[in-house]
Amino acid sequence: MTCYYFFIIAKLKQWQSLNARFIHKSSQPRNAACQNTPNTQTHQAGNFIPYKTMLLRLVLLLSVLGSSWIGWVNSHQESGEWSCESDEEISIEAEFKPGFITLDGHADDWKDIDGLDSSLLPALDPDDDKQYTGGKMTVKALHDGNDVFFLLQVDGNYAYTKGDNKKCPSVALMFPIGDEATYHNMGGCKEGTGTSNRKTCKGHEVDIMHFSIGNAIPGRLYGGNPLDNGDGNGGDRFGHLVDLYSWNPHCRYLDGIGPSGNDSSGQNNWKGAWWHSSFNVHSGFVEEDSPYTSDSQKGTYIFEFSRPLRTMDRLQQDAQFTIGGSSKMAVAFWYPVDGNSWHGSGHYSVNCDWIPLDISPGSSVLKASKTGSSGDVASAFALLFSVVSICLSVFVGYRAATKSRNEPYETVGNL
Repeated sequence: MTCYYFFIIAKLKQWQSLNARFIHKSSQPRNAACQNTPNTQTHQAGNFIPYKTMLLRLVLLLSVLGSSWIGWVNSHQESGEWSCESDEEISIEAEFKPGFITLDGHADDWKDIDGLDSSLLPALDPDDDKQYTGGKMTVKALHDGNDVFFLLQVDGNYAYTKGDNKKCPSVALMFPIGDEATYHNMGGCKEGTGTSNRKTCKGHEVDIMHFSIGNAIPGRLYGGNPLDNGDGNGGDRFGHLVDLYSWNPHCRYLDGIGPSGNDSSGQNNWKGAWWHSSFNVHSGFVEEDSPYTSDSQKGTYIFEFSRPLRTMDRLQQDAQFTIGGSSKMAVAFWYPVDGNSWHGSGHYSVNCDWIPLDISPGSSVLKASKTGSSGDVASAFALLFSVVSICLSVFVGYRAATKSRNEPYETVGNL
């Protein structure tokens, strides 16, 4: 930026010098006949731009170019040194709940699941004064022993422009893969765009799921599909629910694609759907129903996602989850504030650092199973005891009756 201003100032001085020489020459007659030419200032005005006018125009040009250049830089970098006051007390638990969730964009089946409620702050400048004004975000998770499920709910007036992802809300989930992967700078690899690769950024890999809904029908399932998975990448040509990996903000790729070449084993392992609570149709939408409801309707956006706990990734591009283990995650949200298109770094986040994610082993189910087993044993023992008691009662009664018949009869007089 400094070099840019020095260049403009140098050019300004050069033009100033040239203009001064031109003014001097224009004020002198070229020959005797020129002495009777019209007024010099009038002649000057017809041949060149006065210095003050030129200076004003240059200042305006400098302002326009400078502001646009600064805006371009700010879209890729923070405005100052990074600082973060992370909430270390928050966490998300994915309970074991098999057969609990239908992936349709509706939140009814999540009502008994505990989650995290958090304000949304700008990811690059987490200042409370700049938080998302539409409301808080709720994040919930659970697993069924095979897949892990996520729910995101965020209040927001309905905004949807078909075909324009940046004028529709968008969400993303991010998980660390490498041991050195940081939340800040999406992995934190310090290499540049020309030198970032699997070797130079090893350990900084993060896994990203990004859903932009501009071409996604509410309630319909998007993500991994036979066509894109058949091409060996994490794309989604239908609804833009894509599976990515990254080392830093400048080096993001679809799974299976990279700077060193593509790999046909890349897959999109995610599935997902979205909904808005203002919709009054529950039988299902089709594309011709767009925009699905009137603009600016108050309500809540709902996003549901799932993916396998373990994937077949062999390229270090997917996070892997273990039952009973812990991982980390981050959540991002984009919204077209006042109808304006959002930009890539203009997202909100629920925290300015990783959020712990615990994959519960289903201990409550095991405990219930053990309790049930103990109850069954007690019931069986009680039944056995009852049978033995009945048998003993019959035996004692039989012996008493037999003994009574074998004893001789005695009259009263013989007693």
